[in-house]
Amino acid sequence: MNGFQIITMVGAGLFAASSLWAQDAAQSPAAGYSIHILAPHRHEDGTVHGPYHHYCKVIKPEVMQCMIFMSTDPDAELVEIEYFIDKKLVRSNVTLEQWNRHYHDHAAEVASGSVQVLDTTPQQAKEIAAAASKTDGIIFHLWPMGSKVPNGDVTFPTAIGHKPVAKLLIPD
Repeated sequence: MNGFQIITMVGAGLFAASSLWAQDAAQSPAAGYSIHILAPHRHEDGTVHGPYHHYCKVIKPEVMQCMIFMSTDPDAELVEIEYFIDKKLVRSNVTLEQWNRHYHDHAAEVASGSVQVLDTTPQQAKEIAAAASKTDGIIFHLWPMGSKVPNGDVTFPTAIGHKPVAKLLIPD
């Protein structure tokens, strides 16, 4: 069983617990964003913002996508999108320059202690964190800080502790 299968199983269990919402949104692409992760991000100017609330679901065996909000308020703006992608897939499809500029290693982020998996049992949180550690992330920041509306500028924050690498290692 790979990491995304574990995330899917854990996420499916969390989603099943909210069956009333599931009935209303069952046919929507927004259904199933039940994995709740809390983490800060380092923006391109070096400042740290957040923590951001990530609501995630597995969309392919090797890809999980997250809608990211500044709060849990029902009317919170969608400010970022993040993809958790299997390291083998990312590292064989992007250049070193692209990876250093836009991606980050979730193993380093999880190890930093700055990530929390919420709304689940401690055991499920550990399983989700372990599965996430096998992925690289890319974040698209859509809504500029302090702006009343998005203006079309997209930036690429990374994880706290992200460090550019000299060579992309593809895991076995």
